[in-house]
Amino acid sequence: MKFPRSHFRRGFTLIEIMVALAIFSLVMVAIISTWVLISKATQVGQEAAVQAQRQRIALRTIEDSLMCAQSFQASQKYYSFIVENGSSATLRFASRVPVIFPRNGKFGDLYLRQLTYTLEAGPDGSKNLVLRQRPILMDMDEDEKKYPLVLARNVKSFLIECWDMDKQEWAEEWLNTNAIPKQVRVGLVLGGNRTSQGRTIPDMAVIGAYSMPSVMMPAAVQTGGGGPGAPGGSPTPKIQLPK
Repeated sequence: MKFPRSHFRRGFTLIEIMVALAIFSLVMVAIISTWVLISKATQVGQEAAVQAQRQRIALRTIEDSLMCAQSFQASQKYYSFIVENGSSATLRFASRVPVIFPRNGKFGDLYLRQLTYTLEAGPDGSKNLVLRQRPILMDMDEDEKKYPLVLARNVKSFLIECWDMDKQEWAEEWLNTNAIPKQVRVGLVLGGNRTSQGRTIPDMAVIGAYSMPSVMMPAAVQTGGGGPGAPGGSPTPKIQLPK
């Protein structure tokens, strides 16, 4: 007895099933490998972006304070402009910081402060760029000494240069501490950070150059003497108009 031809159903052989599984496995491996690569690249990109953002914030903080720097000849112990380069680079000056400056909530309306940017060793052995502040006529409190504001981590280089008007070149020393330089250039190099994937982000360098809008206030102006018409100064000259 023969069954109708339409009743026969042909199944897959074992070899066909194994080939299909192999192809499916290759496709899944390719998809997973691509996803892992995209995930790692995204992670590295995000951490590099965070590092670049921290770099920009550090330079912006320095710029905001430099643009408001102040110096008074009659009070040099409060208003000295100090530049020190090297493994423990330091930048110190007095500034009437803007309202949006970091830690203004701590100091309230005491915007005139002495700022100290320092390159210091962190707990993991790398260098951090930190900022300490104190009101100009007050001592620095213990909390500010022990817990400064960390502007950038894993800093490989922090270089401060001032424009030498006599030599017409950038200098790494500023000996005239009782005056504000005409221009200041700050270089910051961050790098060597390891991502969560164990990879190392390449070094990132950035330089900011600033023309200082402030000059030192002479002692005669600060004390109210020595200028024309001021107490103790020469009399104000009279102008004769033609008849």
